[in-house]
Amino acid sequence: MPQTHPHPDVERVLLDEQQIRERITEIGEQIAADYADEPPILVGVLKGAVMVMADLARSIDLKVEMDWMAVSSYGSGTKSSGVVRILKDLSADISGRNVLVVEDIIDSGLTLKWLLSNLRSRGPKSVEICTLLRKPEAARVEIDVKYIGFEIPNEFVIGYGLDYSEDYRNLPYVGVLKRSVYEV
Repeated sequence: MPQTHPHPDVERVLLDEQQIRERITEIGEQIAADYADEPPILVGVLKGAVMVMADLARSIDLKVEMDWMAVSSYGSGTKSSGVVRILKDLSADISGRNVLVVEDIIDSGLTLKWLLSNLRSRGPKSVEICTLLRKPEAARVEIDVKYIGFEIPNEFVIGYGLDYSEDYRNLPYVGVLKRSVYEV
């Protein structure tokens, strides 16, 4: 069901609530089948993945543990800087465990490449990635992603956890932000 009244700063709705809900449910069912014998620990990447992680965890019919990391490479801009800082580390020990990193969006892949290297150095059994969105045209490094919700064009998107300067995360859809908002 398309959004008829998007936020005034939204150029257009790219993915509506129903599309997102249906795709996350499908991914959750696939994860439950893939990990039926040994459920993963879900590692959400803050802050953007909060919405995805919450809905995904509810759609996985397995006992799953959740943990969080906060890494930053964006600041307040619209492009990845490539410089990564850990703002919050995991609480759980992931050695010997299946780890499923849950992301809101993968664009350049630079931050995620660094994060995967960091997690793999901790001795997990496996590390896989689940992302709601991927921008193939923006990729600067090759990242193998096991679960992809949607591939989208290389546009600046907000909503459903995605932000611009900490605004718009609470929109229930993914929309393209008007250029006039960030090109001042």
